[in-house]
Amino acid sequence: MRIVSGTYGGRPLKAVPGSATRPTTDKVKEAIFSMIGPYFDGGNSLDLYAGSGGLSIEGVSRGIEHAVLVDRQFAAIKTIEANIAVTKEPDKFKVIKNTAENAMQILSNHAPFDLLYFDPPYAKQTIQADVEKLKELGLIAVDAVLVAETDQVADLPDSFAGFELWKQKDYGITVVTVYRYEGE
Repeated sequence: MRIVSGTYGGRPLKAVPGSATRPTTDKVKEAIFSMIGPYFDGGNSLDLYAGSGGLSIEGVSRGIEHAVLVDRQFAAIKTIEANIAVTKEPDKFKVIKNTAENAMQILSNHAPFDLLYFDPPYAKQTIQADVEKLKELGLIAVDAVLVAETDQVADLPDSFAGFELWKQKDYGITVVTVYRYEGE
């Protein structure tokens, strides 16, 4: 695994040890950023199921100003911290060791997020409920983009919580669905 492009492009990333976390492949990561960017002019991102932190680090490498990464696993947090160290710009990242639900409450006074990554464990598809909670807490910016990485059976709707389907691409067992926030 590596940072594909941008300021930190080419730098190696570690994967979370064990089988509890499924890292986004470089191929899928490049495809995601081709769909939504590929580069940004500032903004805040949130990853509630950060794993190795690869998506958030890639986003900051491509111009996102600040990223919040959440994971509940100790091994994931240690991996995220090691991967952030590779950037030599730790002030651009905030790491929270907690559940997604608790992290949303912790972030309730945070500035709204422009880019949301959702790659929860495939067996626990909580994307719609999580987005509803973020919306309720005022954590979704106008024109926000949501990237959902799911398996083939997730079957996400074309619209929910003010988000409308923008793009979708199938990569074998992984489906990447991108939504734009249109508001209510």
